[in-house]
Amino acid sequence: MNGRTTTMRTNLIRTTAVAATALIAALSLTACQSDAGARDEGTALSTSAPATQKPTTDPTAAPTSDPARSASPAGDKPAGNGKGNSGDSTGTAGSDGGSGGGSEDPGPVMTACGADVKVTYSTVRRPINHALLTMTNTGSEPCNAYHAPLLRFDDAQAATAVDQDSRPQAVVTIAPGESAYASIMLAAADGSGNDGRTAARLAVSFAPRSGSGSTDAAPAVISLPADTYTDTTTTVSHWQSSMDDALMY
Repeated sequence: MNGRTTTMRTNLIRTTAVAATALIAALSLTACQSDAGARDEGTALSTSAPATQKPTTDPTAAPTSDPARSASPAGDKPAGNGKGNSGDSTGTAGSDGGSGGGSEDPGPVMTACGADVKVTYSTVRRPINHALLTMTNTGSEPCNAYHAPLLRFDDAQAATAVDQDSRPQAVVTIAPGESAYASIMLAAADGSGNDGRTAARLAVSFAPRSGSGSTDAAPAVISLPADTYTDTTTTVSHWQSSMDDALMY
């Protein structure tokens, strides 16, 4: 009886020891797995980006483009020589002269004289057989005395011939109150003219800028001194800026 009881106790102790050993082993395995899971979870969190991620570039690093060039659309273009392109242009649309098409403003084109002028006729001693026309601007704006006056003595069918050698270098502009001048050679001094006759009236018309025809201004009609003689050699000069220049022709 005692021997059986002893054997049973021994078996019980062994069974209990084995169970305790198994329990300790199970608890140890669970703890190891928990530690490993915690380590794995910590590693995974550390590799994911936080909610507010910092920039991946260094804010002090040099930019990839030059700000000075980016600010100017022509940063990479050469400075050039200051001249304009085609289109640019150096020329004068609507002016009295010049070649090429420039963008510089020539100012307003002057009106041809004739509408607001006073024309007078004067005899002169020198040169012989000459007279002087004086055209004074009575208006409030300057005007241009284009080409030569257009003359008709009495009922002449054609205008008096113009001395083309008297053409001035530039158009004569008459300011308000100022005058332009033209000389009339009434007859050749050597008597070489033909069809001489005495004229009583002179009509003076005004040339336009184009030189073709006359302006719309009414002609100035002048009563001539007695015994004003003309012939086929009668000529008139272009308008001049001074009396002396006019009487050279």
